[in-house]
Amino acid sequence: MALVRPVRDIDPVIGKNCFLAETAVIIGDVSIGDDCSIWYGTVLRGDVNTIKVGNRVNIQDGAVLHTLYQRSIVEIGDDVSVGHNAIIHGAKVGSNVLIGMGAILMDNAVIPDNTIIAAGALVLSNEVLEPGVYAGVPARKVKDSDEKVVEMARNNAAGYLMYKEWFKPDMDTK
Repeated sequence: MALVRPVRDIDPVIGKNCFLAETAVIIGDVSIGDDCSIWYGTVLRGDVNTIKVGNRVNIQDGAVLHTLYQRSIVEIGDDVSVGHNAIIHGAKVGSNVLIGMGAILMDNAVIPDNTIIAAGALVLSNEVLEPGVYAGVPARKVKDSDEKVVEMARNNAAGYLMYKEWFKPDMDTK
């Protein structure tokens, strides 16, 4: 069972039909929407400020979400995939977004709807992006958003809606 605990008398709030991996850690001022999956080794540490996660979001293995005390919060829209070992530190992420493996989003960065942040990309503090595909260190726009970008982000999130169902206690594990 995931470690879900209050900090400073604030309890995490978990939506309906969510999968929380046994080694996930969810602490303090964290709210998670419906149909989300929080995978193995993931940490959502709402000890110093708020973390808000929308509906149908998957936060994959080893990802870390945290904030700056009284200076930033994490906000994630709906239908978002946060890749393995990604770090979101006080950033705002729109809906239908794919954050690649190992990407880093720094404080007060704003990632709009229908955007892909490539694996290993670094979005610096206070950057306000336009929809598109971003890659590199620091992250730079490499492609405008189009239907293919939207579909790629949407399909990744939809896949995780299926994967989380495999981990329900009543599912056959053969």
